Amino acid sequence: MSFVMSAEEREQYFSEVHVGVLAVSRGGRAPLTVPVWYDYEPGGEVLIWMHRDSVKDVSIRKAGQFSLLAQTETQPYKYVTAEGPVVANDEPPTREQALRIAGRYGTQDEAQSYVDGALGADSVLVRMRPTRWLSNDQSK
Repeated sequence: MSFVMSAEEREQYFSEVHVGVLAVSRGGRAPLTVPVWYDYEPGGEVLIWMHRDSVKDVSIRKAGQFSLLAQTETQPYKYVTAEGPVVANDEPPTREQALRIAGRYGTQDEAQSYVDGALGADSVLVRMRPTRWLSNDQSK
């Protein structure tokens, strides 16, 4: 019996709302592992909005790649990890992109308020193309 998800199952699961866990290497130190809000549509790129020159941003720029985990913390346990290269991290998100990311994690009003306060010249949208996947679905 295999608990591995099919490509369709893992991409559907990954596109659902989960707080992601970003992991990126840091030279000479343990990997940076932090929770993040993200957006993903099956077949597309992983989108993460952050502040330019934050520890996350600097680490991702140096590594050129990262992995992102989405998990279920209740039974039956499930997880999907996407890993791949950064394909862009030089522009801030559009307001629409920022609202889409924030809107996954709150109401429309909460998302608008968050975006109004956080989106600025120091924002950056990091885009990653998944090239490797890990998955497990304990309900299988």
